[in-house]
Amino acid sequence: MHALRSNPPGRPWRIMLLAGLAGVAVTVGAALAMTATDQALFCGSCHSMAEAALTHKRSPHAKLACNECHAPHNLAAKLPFKAKEGTRDIYSTTLGTIPDLIHPGDETKDVVQANCRRCHVASTMTVSMETKKYCTDCHRHVPHTPKLPIARRSAADV
Repeated sequence: MHALRSNPPGRPWRIMLLAGLAGVAVTVGAALAMTATDQALFCGSCHSMAEAALTHKRSPHAKLACNECHAPHNLAAKLPFKAKEGTRDIYSTTLGTIPDLIHPGDETKDVVQANCRRCHVASTMTVSMETKKYCTDCHRHVPHTPKLPIARRSAADV
């Protein structure tokens, strides 16, 4: 008759330690991936976003990551937003259905608006938003000035 094998002492702790290390590795990997995919270098790597990355690089907002403006600030809202927008972008890029001029949808405009107001709260407290819904309705080329150098922009585009 064979003796019953028992689990060696300490084995559950090893499994828990390995699971904990795997959890840390996944969390760190996800954080690095999130940070990398927020940057202009990543966003501009697609042909459709090359001009946006170039104009961003020349703008007053050049030190900000693309998703400082283009994604929700709250992580719980940011994850599904990035997943949806990223899937849409991959789909359009793969099928070659990218329009010549990319216009943001209403959800993206709402996100950008919230981020404008979050960063510029002190300077927008006295701004009346009754005639226009979004900051970009007047400041449409911030931070993606198409052709004019920063020194030649009109006051509304600064």
